[in-house]
Amino acid sequence: MNKKAKTAFVCTDCGQEFSKWQGHCHACGAWNTISEFRQPRSAARASSSVPAHTATVQTLAQCEANSTVRRNSAFAEVDRVLGGGIVPGAMVLLGGDPGIGKSTLLLQLMTDWAHNDLTALYVSGEESLEQISLRASRLKADARKLLVLSETTIETIMQQIAQVKPCVVVIDSIQTMYSDQLESAPGSVSQVRESAAQLLRYAKDGGVTVFLVGHVTKEGAIAGPRLLEHMVDTVLYFEGDARYHYRIVRSVKNRFGPSGEIAILAMSDTGLSEVTNPSEFFLFEHESERVGTSIVPVQEGSRILLVELQALVNQTHFGLPQRVASGINPKKLALLIAVLERYGGIALGEFDIFFNIAGGLSVAEPAADVGIAAAIISSFRNQPLRAKTAFVGEIGLGGEIRPVNQMGARLNEIARLGYRQCVAPRPRKQSDQQAAAAQIELVCCDCLDALADMIF
Repeated sequence: MNKKAKTAFVCTDCGQEFSKWQGHCHACGAWNTISEFRQPRSAARASSSVPAHTATVQTLAQCEANSTVRRNSAFAEVDRVLGGGIVPGAMVLLGGDPGIGKSTLLLQLMTDWAHNDLTALYVSGEESLEQISLRASRLKADARKLLVLSETTIETIMQQIAQVKPCVVVIDSIQTMYSDQLESAPGSVSQVRESAAQLLRYAKDGGVTVFLVGHVTKEGAIAGPRLLEHMVDTVLYFEGDARYHYRIVRSVKNRFGPSGEIAILAMSDTGLSEVTNPSEFFLFEHESERVGTSIVPVQEGSRILLVELQALVNQTHFGLPQRVASGINPKKLALLIAVLERYGGIALGEFDIFFNIAGGLSVAEPAADVGIAAAIISSFRNQPLRAKTAFVGEIGLGGEIRPVNQMGARLNEIARLGYRQCVAPRPRKQSDQQAAAAQIELVCCDCLDALADMIF
C-alpha cells in the first residue's frame, strides 16, 4: 500500500513552509502567497533515512580557497557579469520579459562553447528542435556540435544528461519542467522546486554548469517560488525595451563575483553583439547645444556611463500641472522640483515638467540629481547649458549639493569623451581633485542657490 505524499504549504515569496494554509505569511509579511506543495514519495522516504555521507567539522583556517578555473564565452561582457566566466558546478538563473532575447543569448553562448570542444546540451521545453534549428540559421551560428533535446519531464532529462555528460546545460525554461512523482501541473510551486532541486544536486555533484531560463511576472520578478532565487548561485536579469535595440544583462546575485554588474548588448537581425563603448552608445552628438539637455556620469555596477538627460518645462494649460518622468522615479522628480522651488529661486507651480533619459536607460542613483536640476533650469530659462560640460552630485532636502562615490572614475570617463568641464561638489579626496585638475576644469558648487550662476 502506497503511503500518501507529504503535503506542505510554501510561501512563494520567501519559501517559508507551513503545516496548513493561511492567508498571511508571518515570515515575510506577504498576503495570498502561500500555495500547496506536495513532496514526492521518494523525497519523503529519503528525508527519514540516515544520510550516506557525514560531514566533518573544521576550522575556517583549515579550508583552502582554491582558484576555480573559469570557462570564457564569446561575450566578454557576459563573462564580466558572471565574475570572469562560468564556474563548473554553478547554477545560473536568467530571467527577462517574453521576447527580450533570453533564448537567443543562450543559444549563441552554447554554440560558441560547443565550437570550442565543450560538450554543451540545450534542453528546450517550449520549442521544437526544428524551431531551434531555424533560430540558429538566422543567427548564422555554427551549431553542428551543439547537442539539443526537446523534453519537459525532468526524470527523462536527467537520464539523458547522465548519458551525454555535458559540461554546460541550458534548461529553457524551468517553468515548463515537471516531475512524474508529483501530481501538480507544470509551473506550480512544487514542480519548479523539485525540478530545480534535481538539477542543483547534479550540478554540484558532477561539476556541470546549469543555466535556467525563468519567466517573469508583470511586476518584473521571476515567476514561481522565490526560493528558486535562493537555490541558485547567480541570478541575472535580461532587461531592455522593444523600442530600442540595446539589451542589459544585470547581475542581482552572484556567489562567484560582485553583484550589480551589467553587460550592454546590441540586438540585430543576426543576434546579439557586444557594445564596447557604452557611453558613446547612449550619447548623441548634436550640432549645437540643446536647451534642457545635460550630460551626467552614472554608475552601473563597476562601470561609469555618460547619459543624456532631457527636460521640458512648458506653461500649463490645465488647472493641475503635469509631472511626467521617464527613466527615473516620478517621486524623485517631484522631490527635486520642490527643492528647486524652495532653494533654487524658480517658481514651477504653473508649469508642466516632462523629463526623459535618452536611449531608454533607467537611472536610480542620486549622482544624477544635479544634472536633472540643471536640465530643468535650462528649459525654464530657455538657455542651453555650458558646452562640453557634465554635471554630477546629490541634492539634499536643504538645498546642499553632496559629493558622490567613485568621483575619480566619473571624472576620468568625462575627460575621456572630450568634455572640458564638470559642475560638481568639492571632492572628498584630494587625489580626486588633483586628478580632475590635470584633465578637466572642475567647477565646484556646494549649494543649489548658486547652481544657476555656474551652469550657463
